[in-house]
Order: sequence, then C-alpha cells, then structure tokens
Amino acid sequence: MPKSQTPYPYLMENLTTAVLVLDAQLHLSYMNPAAEMLFEISLGRVRGQPMDALVREDTQLRTSLEHSLRTGHPFTEREHVLHPVHGHQATVDMTVTPLTETHQPRQLLVELVQIDRQLRISREESLLSQHAATRALVRGLAHEIKNPLGGLRGAAQLLERELPDKGLHEYTRIIIGEADRLQALVDRMLGPNNIPRKKLLNVHEVLEHVRSLLSVEAPEGVHIDSDYDPSIPELLADRDLLIQAVLNIARNALQAVGESGRIVLRTRVLRQYTVGQVRHKLVARIQIIDNGPGIPEEMRERIFYPMVSGRDGGTGLGLSIAQSLINQHGGLIECSSQPGKTVFSLLIPLETTDE
Repeated sequence: MPKSQTPYPYLMENLTTAVLVLDAQLHLSYMNPAAEMLFEISLGRVRGQPMDALVREDTQLRTSLEHSLRTGHPFTEREHVLHPVHGHQATVDMTVTPLTETHQPRQLLVELVQIDRQLRISREESLLSQHAATRALVRGLAHEIKNPLGGLRGAAQLLERELPDKGLHEYTRIIIGEADRLQALVDRMLGPNNIPRKKLLNVHEVLEHVRSLLSVEAPEGVHIDSDYDPSIPELLADRDLLIQAVLNIARNALQAVGESGRIVLRTRVLRQYTVGQVRHKLVARIQIIDNGPGIPEEMRERIFYPMVSGRDGGTGLGLSIAQSLINQHGGLIECSSQPGKTVFSLLIPLETTDE
C-alpha cells in the first residue's frame, strides 16, 4: 500500500499510533510518521524490506504474524517489548488485523501503541514543573539576598572612607570583594534574563561552532564526532542562547571523558512528538553523547537543580542554565545515563510563530 494510495492519508499522517502494513511475504509496504519516529527510520529506506529491517530478530512476533496471515485471524498482544534495529527499545500494545481484498493477496495492518510514551510524557511534565518551581525559589532567594548584599557593600565603602588607618582598608576590601562575588553568584544562578532574539538558523552551523570550540579545549585523546540529519529544516531560535546551552552540556561531557574518550553531536527530526503536554508536528532533537563513566544514579533526578554538581569545584549551574535557555524556546532537556553512555537530549519544537 504505497503512501499515495493510503486511505485517508491526512488522518494516517497525524495519528500518534504507529501503523504498519505488511504484504503477503511480511515485507513492509507502508508506515506512517508515528511509526517512522518509533523505529527511527524513514519509509523510503525500508519499503519493500522484511520485518528484520525494522526489528531485531523476534521469533515470537514473526510466528504470530505468519499465523495471522495464514489463518486470517486478528490478534492483540499487550506489553510486547520491541528491539528496533535503529531505534531504542520500546514497550507497545500491538494489534494485528488481516486485510483481505477480492483477488488480492492478504496483508496485515499492524497498530503499535507505545505505552512507555505515556511514562515519558509524565516524566517531562514533572521535569518542567520541577524546573519552574526551582526557578521561582531561586528568584525569591535572590531577591532576599541581593538587598542585604547591597547594603553590606555600601556600608563597607562608607566605613573605608572614615577609617583613619589605611592599613585597615584591607578588611573593607575583603568585605566588598566577597559581596561582589556573592552578587555574581546570585546573577549566575538566575541565568540570562534577556528575551530571546529568535531568527531562523541552521542548527548544524551552531553545532559546528560548538564542536570547533570543544576541539580547542579537548585533550588529544578525545574524539569529537558529528552525526547530523540533513533533513532538519531551519530552527527559529536565539543563536547565542542555543550555543550557550549546547556548550554547557558539551563541556560537562568533555570533563566526564577525561583524557581519552568520544563525544558525539547528533541531530534527528521527530514527527508528531509531544514535549510536556504539547504535541508538535516537528521537533528537533539535539543529542550530546559521551562514553564517560556516567552520572551516579542518586544524582540523576537532581542534575538540573542549581548548585548540584558531580565534580569537585563545580558550581552546578551549567545544566540548570541550559534547561532555562531551552525552556525559553518551548523545549526541554532530558538525560539518560549508564556507565559508558550518557545522552543529553535537547528537544526544541520546529514550528515558527506563524504556524
């Protein structure tokens, strides 16, 4: 069933349920954008190929599909774990319906509802509300800290003028210096407060700029590679803020891998993708992947809080600020980590304000 012959093509293109059509040889003849997103591959690359091109060898699934094709009986399987060749493991509820037309070989309609998708959306909602609450707390604390700091600094300056012994100025200088340091720390915790100046840009130009900066800082044993999807359209974003967000995360990756390791900057387009509670037609996913030791499990739920750092001397502000910058673009940052592979995913909607 070629794409142009799909019944109700507009509905199929906008379904969040992944839909596949398999022919009499269990070769793929159609899949909708939701299925392309689930398997992380386009229909054009796998049309006409067997199921093995989509899913790693799954004897149970193949046996069930062959039985349905042979007998004409539909079946439903709950919580089936898929291992896509190109994508990530997914848990789905699967419904298979034989399609029988007069004088035509039987086909199978396969519907896949990704149930772990709901868990992801709940996690994203929690992440967004967590970040909003943290920002409100930090802003309240900043207000309470900055006022006394200003008074403390002013009093130290007045005291310095009145002191008869210039040798005592050393102490007032310490007071003023420490007040300025705390002021700068509070400003960094708040992060950039400017309204983003968004314009259409090529996200790969931004990533190549970050890659060139990292290459200068990286030890000789660290390899920084790219894996870009050239089909990503231009992104409506503030170039400087996007560079800062990516650079904050990439520098963390550089510190994680140490003197030798690998960092990959990867881009993909996600179709009909939900960020938080908002569904978008197209979302750009920018990933920073490193093969360092990973983030300790006890820290993973707190890494976007300000002042949480996994290294000595770290301020713990880089990830918090990066999350704020991506939030200003209507997106968010997710993280998954295990020893040998840490992935930070920046999800940014691709719709323009006109759309």
